[in-house]
Amino acid sequence: MPGQRAVSSFIKTYASRLKRAATKPIQVLVVDDEEAVRTFVERVLREAGYVPTLASDGPEALEIASKLGSLDLLLTDVMMPQMSGDELARRLRMNQPTLKVLYLTGFSDRLFKEKVTLWEDEAFLEKPCSVKGLLQAVSLLMFGQVNVPLERTS
Repeated sequence: MPGQRAVSSFIKTYASRLKRAATKPIQVLVVDDEEAVRTFVERVLREAGYVPTLASDGPEALEIASKLGSLDLLLTDVMMPQMSGDELARRLRMNQPTLKVLYLTGFSDRLFKEKVTLWEDEAFLEKPCSVKGLLQAVSLLMFGQVNVPLERTS
């Protein structure tokens, strides 16, 4: 299908640029209580050259993060059972204050967005999102621009 080829080509180009731009593999913790969302995000990030690890809720994410040590990006659902995405981010940043956070939010979470002040190194992405939208949001947080730079960043 033409659309799938275009997406595949976009991801291949993205992965090639990421390989040149990143100084080390970029570790991403993906947290969402919806399995379909986790699977989609993991597939896209892995194909693009990131190293995703999955968790289904906040407590599981905290446990995984303690085992992984260093994370570069937290990609989390906003509303989850047991712990919200912003609470998870706050707790992870106690040990890793420079952690970048991309909040995934559904239409019903718009009120949350209006009540929350985003800090530096944080962004929102509405669900459902496209492959391109996801990778551009991640690039913006990781590299400060929508597309991965063509050369290494520090």
